[in-house]
Parts: sequence; structure tokens; C-alpha cells
Amino acid sequence: MAVTINDVRFSYCNLFQPKTTQDGTLKYGVTILIPKTNVQAKAIVDAAIEAATIDGIQKKWGGQRPALVTTCIHDGDGGRPTDHEPYGEECRGCWVLTATNKDKPFVVDAMVQNIINPVEVYSGMWGNVSLNFYSYNNKKKGIGCGLNGVQKTADGDPLTT
Repeated sequence: MAVTINDVRFSYCNLFQPKTTQDGTLKYGVTILIPKTNVQAKAIVDAAIEAATIDGIQKKWGGQRPALVTTCIHDGDGGRPTDHEPYGEECRGCWVLTATNKDKPFVVDAMVQNIINPVEVYSGMWGNVSLNFYSYNNKKKGIGCGLNGVQKTADGDPLTT
């Protein structure tokens, strides 16, 4: 299910060149920081995750909701799911969501014009993001997040990520 989330901050922007993932796949991606004050964005994400969960029950998980469904959104005030170490300071007060895609996402400016110069896109900028939530069943059963595209709406303090 495709959704658009507004007024988010971007980190780890790999939007022009794909990066090799842990499994060796080349993917474009971005980490999305949703301020906890952006209640509307969190509600949109929660609804999309629930819709993807229902889809997973019907199509991937044999008609049953797993006891534990791994989701793609995490509390920036807590520990990272991979190693339980604290998130960086930029994540404080935010929900943290990573989205990837094997295909190149669209990258546009506030006027919906394609951004061609990669220097204009950086960790710390603000904008809107189009995402696609989906269920999966491999080593774990969960909900992933696909990246459709990014709209830069404002500059921000660059992050050192």
C-alpha cells in the first residue's frame, strides 16, 4: 500500500547511487526521521503497517497473525533493533524508518521538478516521502518498507551520518 508522509527529515540518503546491503543486493535507500510531534505521519504509518499485516495474514502467513510481527519503524529514543545500542542524537524525539528499493526512486524538489544534482540531496534535509509497505515471510515474518520517492521541501542542518 503506497502512502505519502509529509514533514520528515532524511538521513543516510542513498538516492542517486545504490548501496550494497548485508545480503549483497544493491539498493537505493533512505532513513526517515519522523518527529514524534508529527502525529499525523505516525498515524499514516501505523495504518499502512496494519493494512500490510492483514495482507500478510491473507497471502503470506497461512491465514494466521504471527505472535511476533517484525516492523520497520522504531523508537529513536530507544535502542537500535540490530545491536540494541542507542540511536544517534539526530534520532532523539523521532520515529525511525528505513526504506529501500532496488529501482531508483524519484527525487524531486518542492516544485516537483527532478533533482539532478546529487549535492542538493543530503542527510539533514526535510521533505515528503512516498512509501510502500509490504509483508514478508523469510527468516522472520514482518512488514517492510519500500521507497518510491522523495520530495525535498526544505534545507536543514546537515547530519554527519
